[in-house]
Amino acid sequence: MSFGTARTRLRVTTTSSLRIRAKNSYSTKASSSGLGSFSNTMRHVMVAGVVCTPGIWWWVNTRNDGTCDDAPHIDGLPSESWSVEPGPSKDQVTRIISQGAYSFQVRNVAGVSRYDGAQVASNSPCEDQFTHGKLPSPWKEGQKWMAWALFDGHSGAQTSELLKKQLLPFVRHSLSRIEPTSTTKNTVPQQLVHRAIIEGFTKLDDSIIKTAVATSQSEASLQEKIKKLAPAFSGSCALLSMYDSSTGTLHVACTGDSRAVLGQQGSTGSWEAMPLSVDQTGKNKEETARLHKEHPDEEDMVKNGRVLGLAVSRAFGDSQWKWPIEFQKDMQRRFYGPPPLVPTYNIQTPPYLTAEPVVTSIKINPGNPSFLIMATDGLWDMLSSQQAVDLVGKWLESKAADQRNNIPEPRYEPFDFGQFWKGVSWKFVEERTTVQDENVAVHLLKRRIYPVLPR
Repeated sequence: MSFGTARTRLRVTTTSSLRIRAKNSYSTKASSSGLGSFSNTMRHVMVAGVVCTPGIWWWVNTRNDGTCDDAPHIDGLPSESWSVEPGPSKDQVTRIISQGAYSFQVRNVAGVSRYDGAQVASNSPCEDQFTHGKLPSPWKEGQKWMAWALFDGHSGAQTSELLKKQLLPFVRHSLSRIEPTSTTKNTVPQQLVHRAIIEGFTKLDDSIIKTAVATSQSEASLQEKIKKLAPAFSGSCALLSMYDSSTGTLHVACTGDSRAVLGQQGSTGSWEAMPLSVDQTGKNKEETARLHKEHPDEEDMVKNGRVLGLAVSRAFGDSQWKWPIEFQKDMQRRFYGPPPLVPTYNIQTPPYLTAEPVVTSIKINPGNPSFLIMATDGLWDMLSSQQAVDLVGKWLESKAADQRNNIPEPRYEPFDFGQFWKGVSWKFVEERTTVQDENVAVHLLKRRIYPVLPR
């Protein structure tokens, strides 16, 4: 891994971090033991149901030797003292973060040298997904692009799982339909690229939301219909970054409140943060103004930073905010979908959400060291864009110092970082942060969970 100024160009850190609060006002999450608990309950009910039949009761409760167990005693007196079972230890947290960590050296893609990633689930099963890797240029044969994407799911993982499989193919198809002109020397105007990316996003969401009628009226089995409708019942944000190596251009498309931040080293050696996306939530004044313009007579639509109870103002799926009320009621009755938002919220003129992304493009200066951070809102709830960039900048400088001192580069594989934190404070103190990880995404996540480490 090169850290020289001329050779260090774009490094990408993708991290789907711990989430603090649910985006939605309802939850379809079930505990991992939910099915087992249901089965046990049914078994107990069945036994209780045959107590009145002496012969069956004797058969159920009699051992082979003819004896019976006595019923257990329940202590009804309160204990003098009680304690809460502690959560995972710091060493266990380290292992949890490291389990999903990955690092890839990038070869044959000019301008990208390496990227790291890590993920920590806030629930089980995890509702977030991600994808990354090389892809062919839409227009230049033999040229490679890079792509990284995060899908922050809520109210279930079905939407994020679909986006992981289908969003990039939809966007690539839209890009491939653009015809470069000879006057632009086989390049494509930026506005056409933006339009194609937006089209890929919106067409995929249309296929999720608008094909529900056809799905509900098809001849497929009930099981197959519910499976196809599930991505509309849940929801997901999406953050996609695509790097065109032939032009050195980075395209970022954001739907929701995940964020992409570019870190660039200035002439003084300090690292400057440049957000390439804006969090699309009910707290965003521009998003609120857009919604009120689209729904002028609904003053209470955005309240306490939420859009009819939902934290984000743009998302895939989330049919409760997009389908007409009567259709939602029909979907709930026939296919066990989520209940409509009425009467809790005054739903008048859906849809209130859109999956249309805001797209940003920027030329990467090959002469300046730079890196890209992509993360879900769980990271940005605890760190500012500048704090995250500073942490990654210190990590890069530390690795460059190791290289100058002939410390060998490690192999970038899933790694157990062992015991190294004691006496941790929750308050972020920049001056006390240290570099202790070989994976920069793990480095960021640990500052999210334990912001301060001892010297």
